[in-house]
Amino acid sequence: MRRLLLALALGTALPASAQTPAQAALDRLAGTMGYRFAILDNRLTPCPAGVAACFRSEITLTIPADLPPAVAAPELRFGFVSRVVGIDSGDFDWRLVNGDLNALTLKPGRRLEAGKTYRIGIIGLGRYLSRAHGMPNAHLVVAGAAPRVIAATRTRIDPDTGLETLPFVAPMTDEAKLAPVSAEDRTRWLTPPRAYARYAERGAATAPDVVVLPKPVSAVRGTGAITDLTGGIRVTASGIAMADLRAALDALPYAKGRGVPLAITRKAGLKPEGYRLTIGDGRIAIDAADAAGARHALRSLAQQAAQERGRLRPLVLEDAPRYAFRGLHIDLARNFHSRAEVEKLIEQMAAYKLNKLHLHLGDDEGWRMQIRALPELTDVGAYRCFDTSETTCLQPQLGADPDRRAATNGYLSQADYLTILAAAKARGIEVIPSFDMPGHSRAAIRAMEVRHRRLQAAGDRAGAERYRLVEPGDTTAYRSIQNYDDNTLNVCIEGTYRFLDTVLDEMAALHTKAGMPLKTYHIGADETAGAWSRSPACKAMMAVRKLEPKQLGAYFIERVSAGLARRGISAAGWSDGMGHTDPAAMPARVQSNIWSGVHTGAIAEAHGQANRGWDIVLSVPDLAYFDMPYAPDPDEGGYDWASRGVDPLQVFGFMPGNLPANGALIPDNLARPTPVADTIPLVQGRAIAGLQAQLWSETLRTDAQVDYMLFPRLLSLAERAWSATPWEPAYVPGATYALGDARVDRGVLLSEWRGFAGRVGVALGQLDRTGVAYRLAPPGARITAGRLEALSEFPGTTIEYRAGAGAWQRYTGPVAVSEPVELRTRSSDGRRPGRSVTVRPGDE
Repeated sequence: MRRLLLALALGTALPASAQTPAQAALDRLAGTMGYRFAILDNRLTPCPAGVAACFRSEITLTIPADLPPAVAAPELRFGFVSRVVGIDSGDFDWRLVNGDLNALTLKPGRRLEAGKTYRIGIIGLGRYLSRAHGMPNAHLVVAGAAPRVIAATRTRIDPDTGLETLPFVAPMTDEAKLAPVSAEDRTRWLTPPRAYARYAERGAATAPDVVVLPKPVSAVRGTGAITDLTGGIRVTASGIAMADLRAALDALPYAKGRGVPLAITRKAGLKPEGYRLTIGDGRIAIDAADAAGARHALRSLAQQAAQERGRLRPLVLEDAPRYAFRGLHIDLARNFHSRAEVEKLIEQMAAYKLNKLHLHLGDDEGWRMQIRALPELTDVGAYRCFDTSETTCLQPQLGADPDRRAATNGYLSQADYLTILAAAKARGIEVIPSFDMPGHSRAAIRAMEVRHRRLQAAGDRAGAERYRLVEPGDTTAYRSIQNYDDNTLNVCIEGTYRFLDTVLDEMAALHTKAGMPLKTYHIGADETAGAWSRSPACKAMMAVRKLEPKQLGAYFIERVSAGLARRGISAAGWSDGMGHTDPAAMPARVQSNIWSGVHTGAIAEAHGQANRGWDIVLSVPDLAYFDMPYAPDPDEGGYDWASRGVDPLQVFGFMPGNLPANGALIPDNLARPTPVADTIPLVQGRAIAGLQAQLWSETLRTDAQVDYMLFPRLLSLAERAWSATPWEPAYVPGATYALGDARVDRGVLLSEWRGFAGRVGVALGQLDRTGVAYRLAPPGARITAGRLEALSEFPGTTIEYRAGAGAWQRYTGPVAVSEPVELRTRSSDGRRPGRSVTVRPGDE
């Protein structure tokens, strides 16, 4: 019986001998019923009362003809990332479970009918612009049986591209109803002809001589003999430990200990992380400001040597970064990603001179780091399954696969984390851990409630209360932005701070063990719901401290920041939370990640917080949210609340030293040329500390999707974080810029882009060799006067085409066609094709 109950809770399969009739019937229904999800209209009118904008979608259920009577009235649970604001069905009622998990139940007296098709209209808040937002793993629940995933809603992996597909989501083809979200919205899908026009306007890539990426400050070719590395290299170092260079030296695929002398010397007078690389006369010399500079020089050498096949012509590079902070944020919390993927990304960060790895390890949907003192955090919080009591796991969110063995479930063991730290240390990359608090904390809260119940049952009341994160008497009702009503820590009880201290102590100890002291901890502090107004503990504290409920989030940040400062750790957080604090109550050293958009407050937020003397890291979605789609296209993945398209040129063109000027290049999220004003000018002497790319994982369930969303955009961000922008006008306090402003020289931008695109074409080949499944942009294509013309985004990749069901052919130039043509791009090594698109005569 115990085994049966556990299987019912977890949704695991039972042996045939143990299956109940209800279970066998549910298994058959879930395996055979049809399920289809479609987006019908993004400009639905009228919307339900009180809703400004809404869309219509539809779930279609096809019931098999042999429906088992035992499961004729199941509950259907499904993920839906927008809020449901209405339902159109004569057969089903709807309820919210929590977060994005919703349920459909048959109306009283109704039962499923064999062979019938049901259409259930779902009205959602806002808009739904991508097929990738469809959440898989809808499941059926009936009494007396373990829930089962509807087989038709499972994901698939495309055998050609290696990317996840959602076969149950209907194609989105009606541009008029689905692309614009309002009468003011000028967005158009990036069809093949429009992509062709885009690529043609940018111009052909320039064939590179020096391929180093990011671009060096200076690159000068000399004259003289070839320096041939193919026979090996003989490395010596002065003033810099060889151990600090090992990973960078390993990137040079040449035998060590003999051959060309490579002398590395620490030199005064160079900028931090700077270097001078001299190649000529059969030898190589690297002068470096520090170990970081030497590593960067070796990475530049590796790129150039690969391009010249080890036979290097004379060259002198002089280089140093524009910004000291050049970061990458990876979300392991929403959907887990493997340690191997993180290690691969660390190596790519080093190759392109990024130096800060922000690991997002805790959020509502998962806790991904082993804390030995609090085992429930990972025993419960790292897994999603069908346990409605959430004693053994969390309920599924974001279409999670409930199988405990699924790749999206799991966590980093302490051994895993030490391995990551070792890899980062060897490459000079600082690791910044984050467990988002006080909002975004549902996984921690539910796990600590399991701990509380366990110790309470054992009679250890004090132990049960020690790390409890919620107050039983708190009756505050709220909904977070992600639709949770139970995801916020109580900031007025001591258990919250004991919990965080325990987590921080273990994390700091791991960093110390790795020989890489914890320098910066990211609190999170974003999107905190309106909690605590009815908390007895908060009422008492507010009375003593003369606070209002809206000030409690700032109190939490200030208190945690002070505790970090006592440990010698700098506090970091997202700008919306950090901006509400009292600067006088914060430590001297504070990092704030700016994540508002160019048209939604980023400039005022960045300047205002920089004027406090804080380290400002630009994480703005127009530049750096790589979970945004590459282009406005319903077949491109990623959320789009901040931008309909963040492509490599937009990232490359960003001007971090003159934030208002980006209004000259970036339209608002309705594709309108909205001016950007500098309402809070930057005080003289204040500046931006750096840039950070973000990859949130709500819709990313595979490591291949991580690669796709990051690359090649991450190369653009690496370039912008390292190199100056010659098209960027000098910052003038108070200036306003609108789209097309001549003060930003687009001609210079495109000239520089063509050189960058040439270097990216080389880098793609290097990414192929290191197993990075970067995005292969669909070709731009048009059919004019019966001739197919096609362009690719970057050189080094090939275009293939076919008419009808014919064989794929390599495109080498305009070709006569008389019917629709399917096209795709293939990787530079020839092994991997990208997503295909179709162009027809007359398309625009």
